[in-house]
Amino acid sequence: MIDPRRLRILRAVADHRTVTAAAAALYLTPSAVSQQLAALEQETGHALLTRSGRGVRLTAAGEILLTHAHAVLAQLERAEAELAAYAGGVSGEVTVAAFATGIAEVLAPAIRLLAGRNPGIRVRVRDSEGDESLTLVLDGEADLALAVEYRGAPREDDRRLARVPLYAEPFDAVLPAGDPLGRGPYVTLAELADSEWIGPYPGNPCHDVVLLACERAGFEPRLVHSSDDFRAVVALAGAGAGVALVPRSALRGMELKDTVVRPVEGPAATRRVFAAVRRGAEDHPLFRPLLDALVAAAAGLTTG
Repeated sequence: MIDPRRLRILRAVADHRTVTAAAAALYLTPSAVSQQLAALEQETGHALLTRSGRGVRLTAAGEILLTHAHAVLAQLERAEAELAAYAGGVSGEVTVAAFATGIAEVLAPAIRLLAGRNPGIRVRVRDSEGDESLTLVLDGEADLALAVEYRGAPREDDRRLARVPLYAEPFDAVLPAGDPLGRGPYVTLAELADSEWIGPYPGNPCHDVVLLACERAGFEPRLVHSSDDFRAVVALAGAGAGVALVPRSALRGMELKDTVVRPVEGPAATRRVFAAVRRGAEDHPLFRPLLDALVAAAAGLTTG
């Protein structure tokens, strides 16, 4: 009989690609992870991992077992959800990992809605970038993620996660006040091809969104200045250091001194935001009310 706890370890190793990283995510020692994997190989009668450079990768047998692990673990999440619903009296804590703008624009209003509808549900917030939040959910450190679509993000049909689309918003161009390109009602990305750029660091989902939009416009932006703080990005643009693309919601309430903000015509960057939980947990009585509140809070935001 295969121990489902060992399936969680196999999935963590597949996600993190090293025993050490998987052990850190699971709060286990690398030795304990190795022992559990060895026991799983004994249970199945197959080698499940092979070394690949400094990491590991799954064998063909390991990939087969991983497919079943996704289904088994999702079913266990459903069982927990149904038992929680049977117990009734919805009360408990939900940990949400979310990026800063998502917290301000969607999560905080959703918490306010939830307080009126389901006062027994307490929300604990972790400020995390849009890509990091998904890893926290998969590793069991968070129950729900507010995340951003980016290259390399789990696909919509990923068997580990259930996703709920919330909203999509454009990035606006932020230029120094004296830039001639800011005189019209809009700009195109191609017009900004020769400018110096300010943007998030690689690894930030917004970095990928900006690069992909510029690639579609036929150029690679010359990123001279880097910051993950959009207030710093706007301040640098105001100082004449370059141009930037910033999500529209991040500009709300921000002092835009010495800058010009223009919408982008034609191919443009778009930030697509979604909520995600571990597959099978989407109807958990603690998670479903929060997911519904997030959808309601996002209803008035830009979509498309």
